[in-house]
Amino acid sequence: MKVSKILIAVSTALVLAFTSCASTKVDRVSSDTQIDLSGYWNDSDVKIVCESLINDCISSPRIAKFEDQNGRAPNVKLGKFANKSSEHIDTKIVAQKFQTAIINSGVLEFVADNDQVEEIREEQSSQADFASVDTAAEMFNETGADWMLQGSVRTIVDTLDNQTVRTYYVEAQLIDVTTTKIIWQGENSEIKKYIKRAKVKA
Repeated sequence: MKVSKILIAVSTALVLAFTSCASTKVDRVSSDTQIDLSGYWNDSDVKIVCESLINDCISSPRIAKFEDQNGRAPNVKLGKFANKSSEHIDTKIVAQKFQTAIINSGVLEFVADNDQVEEIREEQSSQADFASVDTAAEMFNETGADWMLQGSVRTIVDTLDNQTVRTYYVEAQLIDVTTTKIIWQGENSEIKKYIKRAKVKA
């Protein structure tokens, strides 16, 4: 009986010792701090790429030309930003960052994207059935998009032994919905990473 109690005590002590050794430490850092842990796409890359492409987009002379001809800013719908890279990248973050910055610039007007529109149409249909005539949202009054913003992220990966170079190419286009003409196109290939990993000893 005493032996069992001793074994239990020793086991408990060992568990506590391992738990304390494996404790997690979290440090809060500024959102502007650039941290690369794995060498893959991260938040710093999103910021660098988007700032460059957004500035290029909103300064396009074709936007000013549209306003002169139509007396208003173009209406834009957010399309797909495809991930054509060699790794998992949430391109929705890139697309939303584009949309937010461009909306806040006041240069372009955005209409709801396809996912948002579906939910709004469901609400309109519900209001048509249940809301009062005076307060129900009218259907068939959506603002059509003049242009669509699309884009993609690609990578070129060069690997030799324990060394890797990853280059990211992010492109975006504004496309005329009626004519399918490309109104503006931008590309950023500033993100290039050299990753050297320690060799695993046999």
